[in-house]
Order: sequence, then C-alpha cells, then structure tokens
Amino acid sequence: MPVFPASSPSSPSSFTPSGAPWRPAATAAVVARLRAAGCVFAEDEARLLISAAPTPDRLTALVDRRAGGLPLEHVLGWAEFCGLRVTVDRGVFVPRPRTAFLVHRAAACGPPAGPGRPAPVVVDLCCGSGAVGAALTEALGRVELHAADIEPAAVRCARRNLAPAGGRVHEGDLYEPLPARLRGRVDLLVANAPYVPTGAIALLPPEARDHEPLIALDGGADGLQIQRRVAAGAAHWLAPGGRLLIETGEHQAPDTAGVFAAAGLIPRVDRSEELDATVVTGTRPHRAPVP
Repeated sequence: MPVFPASSPSSPSSFTPSGAPWRPAATAAVVARLRAAGCVFAEDEARLLISAAPTPDRLTALVDRRAGGLPLEHVLGWAEFCGLRVTVDRGVFVPRPRTAFLVHRAAACGPPAGPGRPAPVVVDLCCGSGAVGAALTEALGRVELHAADIEPAAVRCARRNLAPAGGRVHEGDLYEPLPARLRGRVDLLVANAPYVPTGAIALLPPEARDHEPLIALDGGADGLQIQRRVAAGAAHWLAPGGRLLIETGEHQAPDTAGVFAAAGLIPRVDRSEELDATVVTGTRPHRAPVP
C-alpha cells in the first residue's frame, strides 16, 4: 500500500537527493498509517522511518513492514540502547529499555580497569544482539569481554556489535562454549536470560511473540528454568567476590534470590520503578568453596 498518492508532489517522481520536497509532507501520511496499525508512538516512529528512507518508495516499504507488525528495530536494523546504536537483525531479540537497569547495576559493581590493573573479565550470557556487553564496555572502559548465545543469528549479530570493543562471541548453550581459562576469573557475569513463564508467552505483544525467537523469551513453567542453570554454574566461573547479575520479573525476584542463595551466592535485589526493571545480584563469597 503506497504511503503517497500517485498525484502527490511527494511522489517518487519529485524525489531529490536531499529529500526536501517530500520528507515534510510524508510525516502526516506515515503517522496516520502507523496509528491505523495500532502503533502507540506513531509520531516518534514516523520520524525514525522517514529519516531512514532515502526515497519515497523505500519509505513506503519500511512503513508497510512496520504496519504489518514487524518490530520497529527490525525494520530499521538497529535499536538505541544505553545511548548506543546497536545492530539488531531480523529474528534476533530486541534489547528492551528496562535492561538498561541491568547495565547500570553491573557497571556499579564492576572493578574499573586502570594502570597496573588487569582488565576486568566480563561475560554476557544469553547475549542476543550483544547490547548489554557493548553498553558495559562503554561504561567500564577496558574490559576482557566474552559473550555467548545458543542462537546462530544472535551470535552473528553480536559479533558485529562487539567487534569494535574487541569482544569475543561464542556460540553454544550458556557456559558450554566459554574458554576453560575463564573458570574462576570472571569479575562480572550478566545474563538477560528468558524469564517469561511458558503459559504467559501467548499474552506477549505480537511483535515479540511472532518475530523474536521463542528460546529468547520462554523461561519454562515458572520463568526461572534458565536462571537456575545460570546460577548453578556461576560459582565455577566467578572469581572470588565476582558477581552474577540477572534481570527478572518483580514478582519473581524473591524466587530468583532463593535460587542464587541455593547456588552459594549472596543475593541482593534492586528495583527501578522508573524503568519498571528488577535485577538480582549474587556475589560469590571470597572464602566459599566452589560446589
């Protein structure tokens, strides 16, 4: 469905490289189309789509994809996260604004690199696009960054996002693909593991349910299945005093904290009402034996 009528002065025949003749006139038509499709932030999305389109024909194609339900980030090919523009390919989990709280909490826990100090070792499990690892590197400065995901599409995407920071992205299930030399050396272990209970998947917005990999959403019967596996292996990989941080649901947080304690970690729960985000941190005690 064309965004512009054929007789409009903003039709492709009037396009110039600067875009000046058609871009201002495009806004109202794009906003109307997006509103009709149920996009809540139609004005903001229209501005982004118009800025991404070099021609009216290209704009029509982008708007068609968005109106058809494709997540905006997949249409654009990127997401803004913690002030960074992160590449997000189709079929890859889109980083949520709330996950910035996970980055903030991890950055507050992370030992800074400095002269005479080794770079902190940071591991981003269930990394998706690599957004969390990229943002942590930006916040902490020099780090030894490793990331892992089981989804090949996510691994390819994360490698592009983390290459500028020198991050290494490994393909496999949780800790399985990590280099053995990292055992007992990880200062920060972050995991935006899936925590939606299986029975609630059908209640997710169609953008997530239909266009993001189920494995990145489904946390099992109670939403804690992957969190348990992450916590169970953490003590083998964390340095003494190292920390595991996991994003979780507000009502799941007490159970997540219990999972951490059962794994020998000292739990702490932090909540951001502004971002509607909850993070549980587990610290490996300095003197605790590895189970």
